Amino acid sequence: MMLLWRRSLAARFLTLVLFALALSQAITFLISWDERGQALHSAAKGEFVSRTSSLALLLDTTPPSLRPDILDVSGTVYTRFWTSRDGPSDPLAWQKEAFAQLSKPLPGVAGKYAAALNGQASTGVDSADPSVSPRMLDVSTNGVGPFTRPAKFLYMNAAPNGMGLSVRLDDGTWLNAAYAKAIPNAFWTSQSAMSLGLTALILSAIAIFGAQAIARPLRRLANAAELFGRGETVPRLPESGPDDIRLTAEAFNRMQERLQRFVEDRTRMLAAISHDLRTPLTSLRLRAEFVQDHELQEKMLKTIEEIQTMTEAALSYAREDAAVEATRTVDLSALVGSLCDDLAELGQNVTVSEGPKVLYRCRPDSLRRAIRNLVENAVRYGEHATVSVVRKPDSLDIVVKDGGPGIPTADMEQVFAPFFRLEQSRNRETGGVGLGLSIARAIARHHGGDILLENRTKGLRAIIRLPRIDMTKQVAPAPAPEVPEPAGLRTLPI
Repeated sequence: MMLLWRRSLAARFLTLVLFALALSQAITFLISWDERGQALHSAAKGEFVSRTSSLALLLDTTPPSLRPDILDVSGTVYTRFWTSRDGPSDPLAWQKEAFAQLSKPLPGVAGKYAAALNGQASTGVDSADPSVSPRMLDVSTNGVGPFTRPAKFLYMNAAPNGMGLSVRLDDGTWLNAAYAKAIPNAFWTSQSAMSLGLTALILSAIAIFGAQAIARPLRRLANAAELFGRGETVPRLPESGPDDIRLTAEAFNRMQERLQRFVEDRTRMLAAISHDLRTPLTSLRLRAEFVQDHELQEKMLKTIEEIQTMTEAALSYAREDAAVEATRTVDLSALVGSLCDDLAELGQNVTVSEGPKVLYRCRPDSLRRAIRNLVENAVRYGEHATVSVVRKPDSLDIVVKDGGPGIPTADMEQVFAPFFRLEQSRNRETGGVGLGLSIARAIARHHGGDILLENRTKGLRAIIRLPRIDMTKQVAPAPAPEVPEPAGLRTLPI
C-alpha cells in the first residue's frame, strides 16, 4: 500500500478524496446526531402522550368491565397500560411497577412471533437500575397539552428514553402508561451504508479520472524529457490544459528550442574553425617545402602534420556531431558482435562473449563508434579486448576489458578531456590525438548514459552504461531535422 502511495498519483488523490469524504461524514454525524436524537425523542413523546390521552377518553366512555381487555389490546412492544386506584405519589414505586408491566408478555400472541416481541419489549428495561428515582412533573389542568384533567408525567431515568404518564379518569381511578425504548443507532443502517458506498464509488471514479488527467501530461513531459536527454528530437508538447500544465509545457518547448539552437550554433562554429585552419596549414606546408635546412624542414613538416591531424580529428568530430542520426531499435548484442568480428578480421585481438538478444532504441552508428573507440584503445594499450553485454535491473552495460597497465586513479577523469593523452608523444603509432574517449563519452551521454573506467588486478575495465527504458511508454520522436553544413565547409586538398 505504501509503495502504491509513493508511486501513484491516482492512489494519493483517491485516498485524499475518500479521507475527505469520511471526515465530512463524521463531522456531519457529530453535528446532526444530537438534533436527530432530540427529534426522535420528541416524536416518541408526542405519540406516547397522544395515545395515552385518547385511551383515557375511551376508558371514560366504556363500562369498567371492559377496561382490562381494552388495556391489553392497547399495549405495544414498547408501551404498557394499566389502571390503579391512586396516582403516582411515590415515583420510585411507580417506576418499579412500570418495569414489571413492561416485562409482561403481550396477551394474545403466541409462538416464535411472541418470543420475538417479548424480547423486544424487555429490551428497554433489561439494563435499567430500579434504584434510580424518576423525575415527576405535574401537568396542570389549564389546557396545556391534550389534557384537561389532572395528570403527572415522569421521566424514568433508569431506562433508556423511558417515560411514564398517569392520568386521572372521571371515576377517580388513574390510567398509567409506561414507555421504554432505546433510540437505536440507526445512523449505520444498510441504507446509509449503501448510500455512503455509492458516494465513495462515484467520488473514486471522479478522483481517478481527475488524477489521470493530471498525470497524463506529466508522464508525457517525463517521456519527452527522457528522449530529449538522450539526444532525440521530440515533438512539441501540446500547450493546452490548466495554466500550471500549459505553462510547464510551454517552458519545456522553449528550453528544447534554445538548447537545439545552442548545440547547432556551437557545432557550426567548431566545424567552421576547423575548416578555416586548413588554408593556413596548406600555406605553411608550401612554405616549408622551400626551406633549405633539411633538419629544420623535417621538424616543421612534423609540426604541421601534427596540427593537421588534430584539425582533421576536430573537423570529423564536428561533422559527425552536426549530422543528426535517426533513432531506431536494434539488437545490441548483434551490434557489438558484428563490430568485434569486423575488428578481428582486421587482425586485432578482440573476443566477444555471446549473450541473449537485447533490443535497445539508440543511434546505432554513433554507439558503434563509441564502442569501437573503447575496443581500439583496449587493443592498443592492453594488447587484447574482451567485450560483453551485461543486463542489469536499471541499465545495460557494454563492458570492454583489457590486460594492460590500467590508468592512474588521478587521471581517471582527465583522460576524457579533448586532446589529452597519457602517452605524451604525438606519434600516431603509439596513440591517437586524444579525442577517442571524449567522443565515446559524448555519445554515451547523448544516449542518457555514461562511461565508467575501473582498474582491475591486471588491466582496465571500460563500461558504457546505458539506461534501461520501457519502450512501450515512449512518445514517438519527431523526424530528425536537416542540419545544413556550415557555409564554406568543403574539403581542400593539402
